[in-house]
Amino acid sequence: MAHRTSYACNGDVNIAYQVCGDGPVDLLFVSAFISHVEHLWEDPGLARFFTRLTGFARLIVMDRRGSGLSDDGPLGVEHEIADIRTVLDAAGSERAAVLSYTAGGPLAAMLAARHPERVSALVLYACMLRATRDDDLPWLLSAAERDARFEQILQRWGEGTMIDALAPSAAGDAALKAWFGRLTRLAASPGRMRRLIAALAQIDPRPDLEHIEAPTLVLHRTDDAFMDVRHSREYARRIPGARLVELPGADSLPSVGDSDALLGEIEEFLTGGRRGAERERALLTVLFSDIVGSTELVAELGDKRWRDLLSVHESDVRRTLRRFDGRLLQRVGDGFLAVFDGAPSRAVRCARALRDDVAGVHVRIGLHTGECEVIGNEIAGMAVHIAARIGALAEGGEILVSGTTYGTIVGAGLDFDYRGEHRLKGVPGRWPVFALNE
Repeated sequence: MAHRTSYACNGDVNIAYQVCGDGPVDLLFVSAFISHVEHLWEDPGLARFFTRLTGFARLIVMDRRGSGLSDDGPLGVEHEIADIRTVLDAAGSERAAVLSYTAGGPLAAMLAARHPERVSALVLYACMLRATRDDDLPWLLSAAERDARFEQILQRWGEGTMIDALAPSAAGDAALKAWFGRLTRLAASPGRMRRLIAALAQIDPRPDLEHIEAPTLVLHRTDDAFMDVRHSREYARRIPGARLVELPGADSLPSVGDSDALLGEIEEFLTGGRRGAERERALLTVLFSDIVGSTELVAELGDKRWRDLLSVHESDVRRTLRRFDGRLLQRVGDGFLAVFDGAPSRAVRCARALRDDVAGVHVRIGLHTGECEVIGNEIAGMAVHIAARIGALAEGGEILVSGTTYGTIVGAGLDFDYRGEHRLKGVPGRWPVFALNE
């Protein structure tokens, strides 16, 4: 689901932000500098994580100055705290809970200490306390070691390789790696990141921590491969009354691993109870479409013409889905995820129209009919994975359906060829696949 991006103006610096949901608690998400408020939603896992937050909160997401869709400007804690206050004012929030992640932790903690009237509660998840070692924190990297580490990262900036440390349980997930690579490119160039990293090294929230009055929850996965759990243990030790909860797992990215456990702790802390995901199950036909040869098209057309083509393609897809009463749930890279209620034959006819009527590109499409978990405006479950895996088997201009979908539309006037049984990655058993004829 697309969310409207707005701008809050702090002097000459414009800060991009979004407001999502209408829950009873205002919740501001303060991230590190690797952020882009629109592209964050392109990862299905993170989109589900944010959507769960909107089940109990009015979520405010922002790009910090110098990253994403926000302007560059002078760096420093006071500038960034003023940015946050400006965003809260623009969003109509007098007082908000603050959820922070990794390098957003020091800024969120200092905001809570210096402006208690604006912070109702503080949640620090896998947050960095300090960038470099000193006598108080001898287990941290030295300045030279830290610089060397970041230089290695910046040499491969934009490739998505950092995701292996952020989400080791998802190592080998090509889609997640591609999403994260694009996120880093959209967040900042290597040069901008060097400037942001240098500024981060100057931030030290330790003198402020004892002055935090807001109720504070500190969360961390004990074996986090990216952010040492000792950062969180220090936060919990130094913030008066802070509660530390360590959860099992090695993933740092909150949308990977046991996200429900994280979300449950956050929800209970902010609301006093756990409703969990308000899940129901529905029988739906899931459609995945994907542009074939997109890399070659980008090289041929150039970035601007490619963006223009994608914009036209998205308009065509939306129009075609409306004709067949399909619901577009999200973009996935340069493809789309949609669902259909009712007879699966309508979804298959929509797929044929997408293949034949959408201008300028060749698409491949996969469909599967099955029970899905419905969480607000999101869907999840094995049916989604099966549709995606079947779509990945298709050639350009081809529409493939699962045996389940095929079996429900026999006699509907649609002609198919049998394409054999296939093993689908991560899905038990072998699955019969059928191709729609012209």
